[in-house]
Amino acid sequence: MSVHVLAPGLSSSIQDGGRHGFRHLGVASAGAMDAYSHAIANLLVGNPVHAPALEITMAGPRLRFDGAMRIALCGADIAARCDGRDLPGWRTIDLPAGSELTLGHCRRGARTCLAVAGGFAMSPLLGSSSTDLRGGFGGLAGRALAAGDMLAIANDPIAADAIRIAPWWIDPAPDLDFASPAIIRLLPGHDVTSPPDAVFAREWRVAAASNRQGLRLEGDAMQPADTHERISEPVAPGTVQLPPDGRPIVLLADAQTHGGYPRIGHAIVADRPRLAQLRPGDTLRFVPCTARQARRLHCEQQQRLARIALAIGARLHGGSRSP
Repeated sequence: MSVHVLAPGLSSSIQDGGRHGFRHLGVASAGAMDAYSHAIANLLVGNPVHAPALEITMAGPRLRFDGAMRIALCGADIAARCDGRDLPGWRTIDLPAGSELTLGHCRRGARTCLAVAGGFAMSPLLGSSSTDLRGGFGGLAGRALAAGDMLAIANDPIAADAIRIAPWWIDPAPDLDFASPAIIRLLPGHDVTSPPDAVFAREWRVAAASNRQGLRLEGDAMQPADTHERISEPVAPGTVQLPPDGRPIVLLADAQTHGGYPRIGHAIVADRPRLAQLRPGDTLRFVPCTARQARRLHCEQQQRLARIALAIGARLHGGSRSP
């Protein structure tokens, strides 16, 4: 089976759980920006949590399915229509063969994950099907979708002669919300600012130049306590750098592997879904966090995800549907 790309949207790419174990060779992780929504979308269609799915940024594509398909949309609140019918997020949806799915603008949040039963059939590269847009490899020839693309699906068609929407859904709170300003918890960095709490003392605005590599923030400039030039050191998704203009950058999924800017903090893993959903003009505040708190919050998030997986499995097994 295949999905035909009739219109590509703003920037949509194939992403999975990421490309791990190669950062020492200069290879970025890539993978889903909002791993939490990506996991739930996959669970809703019966896939493993890290299966390849389509990550849609800000405005989505128009797609045609040549076979009946089970899908789920999770993450940003996106306008979705199929054959004249509005489709909700965070639930299982069955579409008949020949359906055209139109994904419009994200009304809240920045990124939506579209998962299909069986996952998109992509050839793994370095252990992952994720698209590295900066490196130009992985996924679909290392690029975003283009009109005329055909995406193979690694599953047989389902039995569906009409749109069927599950009467139950998943509530992603508290792990994903669109409150403003977003509260992002920060571990201490290798470097400090002058004064030391400057990064916590103000509200930051997401700049238009942000992308999958990182969020550029706007606000009152800060200075590092040590102004000496540094050698490049390892960085990772979540690292908060302070460039010469004094306005921080929060590195995200496509982050480079090394950098020479001061590292003034590290956003905790549990808050990455919120970071992934921030769009230009949105605001955020950093609050301090300890390593012990970060581990506890991550464990609690994984426990919630495990409970959701059990609940979804029970529902899918029961086959509850409504037209």
